[in-house]
Amino acid sequence: MEKIKSASDKLAERKARLLELHKQRQEARTQNHQEVVAEDARKKLPSNWEARKRQAEWLLADEKARADAKAAGKDYERLQLLQVSAIDAERIEKKKIRKDNPDLGFSTYEAQTARQYNRLVKNMPPRDMAKYEKQKAELGDAFYGGPHTTIHLQTKDTPSAINNMVKDLEQQIDRRKKYSRRRIYNDDADVDFINERNSKFNKKLDRFYGEHTAEIKQNLERGTAI
Repeated sequence: MEKIKSASDKLAERKARLLELHKQRQEARTQNHQEVVAEDARKKLPSNWEARKRQAEWLLADEKARADAKAAGKDYERLQLLQVSAIDAERIEKKKIRKDNPDLGFSTYEAQTARQYNRLVKNMPPRDMAKYEKQKAELGDAFYGGPHTTIHLQTKDTPSAINNMVKDLEQQIDRRKKYSRRRIYNDDADVDFINERNSKFNKKLDRFYGEHTAEIKQNLERGTAI
């Protein structure tokens, strides 16, 4: 038979429950205060703090992995490549090529000329300083050119330089053959528009009403319309 609790026992249980609730309330208040302080501290940090933190963590991990590989006598770069899939490796290589030689399309003639100049300079062989100094001593003041100097008869291009020029011109011709100017309309088609916008509008009308107005259009063109 269940023992009937006395009034003092019930009072003790209530006090214990109140004490536990008070303890939980104090813990919740402390946690809320800590969260408020942490949130206020986060708001005072720079906007890119999270990205900088991730980058710093990655650098530390990378330095540790590099040091461990060096201590084990292994090639760290090779170990990194073994963890990259073929698809990711191809994507990284393409991104690297775009970064080294970005093609932003046509912007200005000056930018296009500078891009062509950089491409030609990049394909040039390394400078031969011995040959440079020798030619400078032979030509004297004419080496730098000027309004009263003629140097095209005093120098002679080497066969290798001529071959490189011919090779580059042939490559340019081959690249041009792969491209052609896009025609915005067919030269042999009937002209029934006054501008590009009107042409697109007429094509849209023809898609919806062409089969119903074909006979009317033919009569108007022949001059037999009533």
